[in-house]
Amino acid sequence: MGRSFFYRYACSLLAYNSHAGRRIACGIMTGSLLMGLYGCSAAENTVAVDTQQQETTQESLEPVTFTFYSADGLEDTWTDPVAQMITEKTGVTLKMDYPADSNDNRIELMVATGEYPDFVFAKGSVSTLIRNDALIDMSDLIDEYGPNIKKLYGDEYENLRYSSEDPSIYQLCSDKVQEETLETSGTAQLQWAVLQENQYRVPYTLEEYTQMIRDYMEKYPMINGKPAIGISIVCSDWHWYTMLSNPSGYMNGSADNGQWIVDDEKQEVYYKHAADGQKEYYKWLNEMYNEGILDPEFATQTHEDFVLKVAEGRVLGLLDEEWDYTGAEISLRADGQEEHTYAGLPVTIDRSVKCPSLKQQNLAVGWGIGITKSCKDPVRAVRFLDWLCSDEAQILLNWGIEGVDYYYDENGKRCITEEDLEASRKDTNYSERTGVGFRVYPYPSYGNQSVDSTGNSYSKSSREMVKEGYDEMEKEALKAWNVDMLTDIFPQKEEFSKDAYSPLWAMTLPDELEKMLVALDNVSWKGLIECVVSPADDFDAKWDELQQNLKDAGLEKADREMTALLRDEISRRE
Repeated sequence: MGRSFFYRYACSLLAYNSHAGRRIACGIMTGSLLMGLYGCSAAENTVAVDTQQQETTQESLEPVTFTFYSADGLEDTWTDPVAQMITEKTGVTLKMDYPADSNDNRIELMVATGEYPDFVFAKGSVSTLIRNDALIDMSDLIDEYGPNIKKLYGDEYENLRYSSEDPSIYQLCSDKVQEETLETSGTAQLQWAVLQENQYRVPYTLEEYTQMIRDYMEKYPMINGKPAIGISIVCSDWHWYTMLSNPSGYMNGSADNGQWIVDDEKQEVYYKHAADGQKEYYKWLNEMYNEGILDPEFATQTHEDFVLKVAEGRVLGLLDEEWDYTGAEISLRADGQEEHTYAGLPVTIDRSVKCPSLKQQNLAVGWGIGITKSCKDPVRAVRFLDWLCSDEAQILLNWGIEGVDYYYDENGKRCITEEDLEASRKDTNYSERTGVGFRVYPYPSYGNQSVDSTGNSYSKSSREMVKEGYDEMEKEALKAWNVDMLTDIFPQKEEFSKDAYSPLWAMTLPDELEKMLVALDNVSWKGLIECVVSPADDFDAKWDELQQNLKDAGLEKADREMTALLRDEISRRE
């Protein structure tokens, strides 16, 4: 529920598979470096990165091209300035491959043909590769060639191992190490224009959220010459996970564990759409549909239809992840319509439930980059991954090229210009054009609680950078709420205990359990839509039908097996 700007933008067009997607963000400034970003002078004073603790293992700069399939990939021509600098520093060029569409079955095709790329980021399909011995164990190679890898993961390094029975390291996880949520889209989003109309009163419950939308639609039935839409979501493809499924858990106070709800006291796991609190949420959506507040086209519209409506400024409320609609917000800002962009809000089903957006979870070690058995030079591949974990590479990937994308002021603080920040907010091609932030995910990376040897944040999502990046709408809200950051209106991380396990969406599941989850999801996708569009008097019967269909699809067995996996994970970490 929280993302840095650059990750949100880079991922705004990414494919997303059945286990919900994740993350990216970055570092904290310290000591004398804590001064206003745009108070930096343009002095050409530079700070050299301390490399004594960052042994560079790229001994050879001989040109080499590695193939890389990323299940969350974008087209990458490797021609931007950052890509060219990577090649200059390492001799490595990456030839990217990525899913053609949401139905892409590339991992299964690889296994069937025995033809693999050098690198692979398989997301939830990694178990298929491991089961077919497609990934190499990187442990010994990291021991010999990976000092920066070990430094980056630190105390989390041992958690990269596959299991207690198989201690291999098949992947370097894509989740950020030492990450704190400093930006969030909350559990629901609302246009700033609606909040302005309500004197910036924060809606904390679905009832309050709904009433604000209802009142605004009555007063302003047309926006930019088209009918206002109260709430819009997409359920015609994989986006049903982010807009129909995920919010139901968040609204009931559950942290992001994909399609699972965890009872931490009992250490038990339940498939989400058969858990307590779910019926109430979908009954609310049913009411919104029958009242005309929920977009009547929600079940059939494409994601492109949805983005267009958002970019037109006429959708008042969203139930989505911010990285998914950032492109539309960039267009709105470029068109001078900041009031039609969105505030992330701590909305829950009622006042007894705490919004979990700032709850800290453990490193999601189940998804990451692996080296396949087809790799032509595993030593060179590990050396390249190790270089990506170095200070030099982390700064390059996150900040770009010194003297072009950033500079150091006379106090040694790394700064960007106001013009560059403005471009990043209003130019939809900024990341691809400059390469800045474009390749942070899914590579290993430091989180926003980490600083380099100069005391500067590794990336642009430090607390200070987030505050400096607020637009006029957000600054008005800060004044109205009398807070320092937008996240200050949320229950703070200290109000939650940290989980003793990785998020379950990233867990590598046994084959049979994976198939059961797919079956449960297919039942839920169809059944939840039927519940939402049913006449109000038929909702209870439709809900009962869904619950029976879930039981028939293996619900109880899936819950038992997932509970056993959770307990094993907790035991392994103790």
